[in-house]
Amino acid sequence: MIIVMKSGSPRQEIDLLLTELSGWNVVPELSVGKHKVAIGLIGDTAEIDVRQVQNLSPFIEQVLRIKKPFKRTSLEFRNGEPSEVKVFTPSETITFGQNHPVVVIAGPCSVESEEMIVDTALKVKAAGAKFLRGGAYKPRTSPYAFQGHGESALDWLATAKSVSGLGIITEVMDAAELEIISSVADILQIGARNMQNFSLLKKVGATNKPVFLKRGLSATIEDWLMSAEYILAAGNPNVILCERGIRTFDREYTRNTLDISAIPVLRNLTHLPIAIDPSHATGKSELVTSMALAAIAAGCDSLMVEVHPNPQKALSDGPQSLNFPNFEQFMKEITPLGKFFGRWQEPRYTNSKVTQSQTSLANWKIGVL
Repeated sequence: MIIVMKSGSPRQEIDLLLTELSGWNVVPELSVGKHKVAIGLIGDTAEIDVRQVQNLSPFIEQVLRIKKPFKRTSLEFRNGEPSEVKVFTPSETITFGQNHPVVVIAGPCSVESEEMIVDTALKVKAAGAKFLRGGAYKPRTSPYAFQGHGESALDWLATAKSVSGLGIITEVMDAAELEIISSVADILQIGARNMQNFSLLKKVGATNKPVFLKRGLSATIEDWLMSAEYILAAGNPNVILCERGIRTFDREYTRNTLDISAIPVLRNLTHLPIAIDPSHATGKSELVTSMALAAIAAGCDSLMVEVHPNPQKALSDGPQSLNFPNFEQFMKEITPLGKFFGRWQEPRYTNSKVTQSQTSLANWKIGVL
């Protein structure tokens, strides 16, 4: 149930209403938007009479029931206003959201060495990325495949963060590693295979870290939003939804099927920011740019792209990874469309940035030696 307050309602009246509602065996949660203030009632509201709530204050504009199973995640919970997720990186504050520039996240599937991840961080930053992605712990279909370097990889990510100033996003597979990963990561990624690991969702929900929640391989949109609900219900409102392709009947020509329609569908269902991972969705590097363009046109808020210095020798997901020149070209190709929709931040790519990247890498190598 949502209570929408009239514009200009005195804070004192809102506080009195919150106090009254606290005794109703529900949890009132205040949501302050740009134009309206709303109060969400969390709990069993089936027996609460809408007219009874309406009579509590002359400053109540309307009372609405949320019929969907996801409550905090629903668009109605914020009275139709999109939410923002702010992330404080070493160099700047980045905002994910519908009314902000598209945020590009780039980097390898797995962190393979310190020099490799530092080099990648500097190159993707020079091309315009705002976050570095890289797996320290990797969930793999086969138990014999490369599983990541673990804590060593986290140390290397911390170095890349320090040298480049980029924010870090890496996956949490087990709550046992949550604390050490949180010490390095600016955003915690929940992978597709863990989308319905509810105990893990509760744990990340109890942190202050933004969460990048990938859609499960065979998850419906409602399944996905209910998983996000677990995180919000645990107290963490900073969730970014990521569509990364779902499993369908065609596995020969693409790795998965990218559900572009999920973007406008989610816009009508939830206030949360929406990201697209065209690399995992297609599994082929030559398809990444076209799918990223489609995602921007459909209204996504962020793109996650796999980038590797030498994809042919990557320890995981090489076929879907762009090399450095291809990523620079990718950024150049998506920039005009981002500008067209007013979703681009300047400057993105300049030759001077490449020169600065090369200088930073050289200085880092000197420091290591």
